[in-house]
Amino acid sequence: MSNELSIEEYIARQPQYERARRIMHPLLRAVVPSFCKVEVAGLKNVPRHGSTCLMINHVSYLDPIVVTVSIPFRHTISLSKVENFSIPVAGWFLRQWGHYPIHRGEYDRKALLQTIELLKSGQLVLMAPEGTRHPGGMQRAKEGMAYVATKADAVIVPAAICGAEDWRRRLKRFRRAYAKVVFGAPFRLRTEGRRRIPRAELAEMTAQSLYQLALTIPDEYAHLRGFYSDVENARADSLEFL
Repeated sequence: MSNELSIEEYIARQPQYERARRIMHPLLRAVVPSFCKVEVAGLKNVPRHGSTCLMINHVSYLDPIVVTVSIPFRHTISLSKVENFSIPVAGWFLRQWGHYPIHRGEYDRKALLQTIELLKSGQLVLMAPEGTRHPGGMQRAKEGMAYVATKADAVIVPAAICGAEDWRRRLKRFRRAYAKVVFGAPFRLRTEGRRRIPRAELAEMTAQSLYQLALTIPDEYAHLRGFYSDVENARADSLEFL
């Protein structure tokens, strides 16, 4: 299981997981529309190859699923809280796909290193910089995503998720859930070749990245920008757009 393997074993097992993803991905894309309508915009902004970090705002349990089915040509790999791996059906799916655990509320060094190694190997990794769900609007993010992106020289793609906040209410009323996924302009963080970035600078990179995510959220969902609502003050001098 991915949560019991060493980092080296987990990375070496990616071809095995990839074979499973080739089977499970089209099945997931076929099943999800039966209970959730997913609209996609900006798909051309997702690179078809190479080290890529999908940066999402986290509004619901459906987020990793709707982002995964939104991309027909690549397979996303996600961090998931360690407790999810104990859920009978969901845990089996997470292990088979090759998702990997994170211990929330603490410094999880293994999860960070796994993310860096996945990105260095050219994978597409989904990350929620806020760390947990905030359906009422984005909250101030931590520096973990900026840290791994600079270590792996990864492309960052903002992926705004809108409309999925009330998925439970819709399903209880026997209506399909709804989610809109908008992929924003891809960029890298400017490191000027440095191997170590001071924490204060990582914090600034994080803020500028999250403002790009906020700008990717359509105006009709502006309330989801939360902490980053003042987009008119967004800076981008730490970002290199592709």
